[in-house]
Amino acid sequence: MDMKSIYLLIPLAPLLGSLIAGLFGWAIGRRAAHIATISGVAVSFALSAYTLNYLLNGGESFNGNLYTWLSVNGVDLNIGFLVDNLTAMMMCVVTFVSLMVHIYTIGYMAEDPGYQRFFSYISLFTFSMLMLVMSNNFVQLFFGWEAVGLVSYLLIGFWFKRPTATFANLKAFLVNRVGDLGFLLGIGLVLAHFGTLDYAEVFAKAPELKDATISLFAGADWSLMTVTCILLFIGAMGKSAQFPLHVWLPDSMEGPTPISALIHAATMVTAGIFMVSRMSPLFEMSDTALNFVLVIGAITALFMGFLGIIQNDIKRVVAYSTLSQLGYMTVALGASAYSVALMHLMTHAFFKALLFLAAGSVIMGMHHDQDIRNMGGLRKYMKITWITSLIGSLALIGTPFFSGFYSKDSIILAVEASKLPGAGFAYFAVIAGVFVTAFYSFRMYFLVFHGKEQWMIKKDHGHDAHGHDDHAAHADDDHADHHHGLGPNDKPHESPWVVTLPLILLAIPSVVIGYIAIGPMLAGEFFKGVLTVNLEAHPAMEVVQHHAHDAFGMATHALATLPFWLAFAGAASAWLFYMKAPQIPAAFDRFFTSIGIRKLLEEKYYMDHLYINVFTAGARVLGTVLWKVGDTLLIDGLIVNGTAKLVGLFSSIIRRLQTGYIYHYAFAMIIGALLLMTWWLGGVLTMQ
Repeated sequence: MDMKSIYLLIPLAPLLGSLIAGLFGWAIGRRAAHIATISGVAVSFALSAYTLNYLLNGGESFNGNLYTWLSVNGVDLNIGFLVDNLTAMMMCVVTFVSLMVHIYTIGYMAEDPGYQRFFSYISLFTFSMLMLVMSNNFVQLFFGWEAVGLVSYLLIGFWFKRPTATFANLKAFLVNRVGDLGFLLGIGLVLAHFGTLDYAEVFAKAPELKDATISLFAGADWSLMTVTCILLFIGAMGKSAQFPLHVWLPDSMEGPTPISALIHAATMVTAGIFMVSRMSPLFEMSDTALNFVLVIGAITALFMGFLGIIQNDIKRVVAYSTLSQLGYMTVALGASAYSVALMHLMTHAFFKALLFLAAGSVIMGMHHDQDIRNMGGLRKYMKITWITSLIGSLALIGTPFFSGFYSKDSIILAVEASKLPGAGFAYFAVIAGVFVTAFYSFRMYFLVFHGKEQWMIKKDHGHDAHGHDDHAAHADDDHADHHHGLGPNDKPHESPWVVTLPLILLAIPSVVIGYIAIGPMLAGEFFKGVLTVNLEAHPAMEVVQHHAHDAFGMATHALATLPFWLAFAGAASAWLFYMKAPQIPAAFDRFFTSIGIRKLLEEKYYMDHLYINVFTAGARVLGTVLWKVGDTLLIDGLIVNGTAKLVGLFSSIIRRLQTGYIYHYAFAMIIGALLLMTWWLGGVLTMQ
């Protein structure tokens, strides 16, 4: 099999599995449906790993079109693949995490009536993401971009009988459309000024248009590169959940836990990070656009982390951690450290998928109770989930030698070295974010796995635990035999092997992948010829490369640096507050409540209120005005009905003249003849 056939099979294998499970799942049954989809993704992962190995061992990158979809005014819109080291890395991450999620789903969705439908959706999602990362042109990129958005809509609202789920998927869909409008306008500018949508041709022509300007408003010229890059990044703000288009991601926890791992760890939310990295030849030509990226990422990294501190739903804590980490990746993009952003994308995919799936395992063990205040002491009952959660948490907070450390510390180094105006604020945000991340991560870890067994205390007091439920709400709709929380005779239990095996397999790269990858990805030539960086203007990568040569030395040196001690302080504070002295966080809570900060965090900075009460309500008011004035009054009232009334009035006057009497008509003819003669005589006299 030649490489071109392999590249074609990588996205088509999950698509085939999705079609089998989706169209014929009712006939072939559950087992055959999950075998078909898992086999498709497994084939895709194996071929992706083969592709990466082929490229690392001297194989040539591939950039070619499969067929022309459309030709318009001499512009060809093609379906094609660009497979280089960046693509191969993304393919491996996407397919590996997707494979783990597929296996995990066998156990997690075992009692769900929509079993085959769910497998069909997640395989279709994998196909869409692969088409996005393998594209060699903006048209196919946009197809994959919209396809992952559509499938995420289906997955977030998978339990469509729950009002909260249908609200969440609609919210995700609409917020992403806002970002996608910017993305589409950016692609439109590329087509208008570059005359092509092929990556290679656009990048080759970019230097000629570096100083080109466009006039958006009369008398004001704007840099073409700046406007194009900011518009493209607005698309990334929606897909990668950057402030202020982040509001959809926490609500998307309404979907089943496996899709939380799939959408929010390795795939959909990282599409924006991948896209900006791929567009590095364009972004490097606009410091304004890079500074915009840097500041937006810094705001997201810090302020979304604050929201994670007050969450009590286990999945929402991990969701806000995802928002914060996406902010870190975006900060790296703004500092022109694209390879660092991509490395954090990769390491984050493993440990965040691990944390989401571990959260799902805890939810299963707690009989679908998601409130961390009702947990405690689970390490005795769920040893594999406990150990893997600890590994994921240590990687997340940047513990030396764990995967997250290498990418996270490299981001901090890059921001510190950046010369952009927003770098000072961004550095403060990522440094402060280290403490915040460690605090909320270990707050969750200690409340879930250590301390008093709160579920036992609640049973002893004669009532069950309460928490937000992944399964229970939809199970009630389907009249399934579920109860909410642990019953009087229940104990937490470890999950089946189809759940724990993916946890173990994800824990391994969460520990080692950073140590292995930092040399070639940051100090080596893994991304040579793929990413473009102007080191004179943006010297951040020179500093990062200096540290990245020695992975062991970087980790040991970190023990004396500020980020390590901030992470340690965050974890230690969580242990002190929630294990030893719970009166301290209670006192803080009362203080922050008294000055309004608690309310501000609970309301998520009032962003939802702003969108609902200003933009949505404003749109409804505008729509009502256009309906009442434009449609009802002007169009229906004046133009349509007014015309009819005018014709009717004219007709009623004419109708009075049509009496049917001959002497009336004779009289009218005589009067008419007299008028004509008078007019004629008047004209003759005037001429004389």
